[in-house]
Amino acid sequence: MLMSVAIYSGASQFLLLTLLAAQASLTEIGVAIFLLSCRHLFYGLSLLGRFAGAGARKLYLIYALTDETYSLLSSVPEARDPAVAARISVLNQGWWLLGTASGAAIGDLVRFDSTGMEFALTALFIVLTLELMCKVRRAAPFVIGLLCSAGAMLLLPPEHLLVAAIGGACLVLLWDYQRNRDKEVMRS
Repeated sequence: MLMSVAIYSGASQFLLLTLLAAQASLTEIGVAIFLLSCRHLFYGLSLLGRFAGAGARKLYLIYALTDETYSLLSSVPEARDPAVAARISVLNQGWWLLGTASGAAIGDLVRFDSTGMEFALTALFIVLTLELMCKVRRAAPFVIGLLCSAGAMLLLPPEHLLVAAIGGACLVLLWDYQRNRDKEVMRS
């Protein structure tokens, strides 16, 4: 429950548990979770205008920005209102905490074979990516992510794959953003 409050990021929680089970060092855990969470920088940048009038809610909106919340805030027109965005964020976090508490309370009572469930998180990211691709209509970020992942798979051992793929994609996307921004400035 404490991890769900302090880390409010399902992907980071799953990654943390996996890395702890693999006896990764604190440095590896810190770098991997930082790089995994860097996607929130891009989420936040795209929502800066919406959070401008949020006042005291702004810090909470930043903290509560998960993949699912971002998906709702960027696709629901009413979420342009900071009050609605805050309600969506509170509800999402409330459901997350309720699910965590329920799992902790009855998890030992419910037995089922979870073989294959590890694909659920991958499926979630595929669905979110496809939804974002339809909305963004720009292939470059997705191709960059795919190429960085494929390159890391070909060149690195599995224990360094995630950090290298996310880090490489972040660097290339930042370079691409800067290059496009410079082009816009030159056109002006």
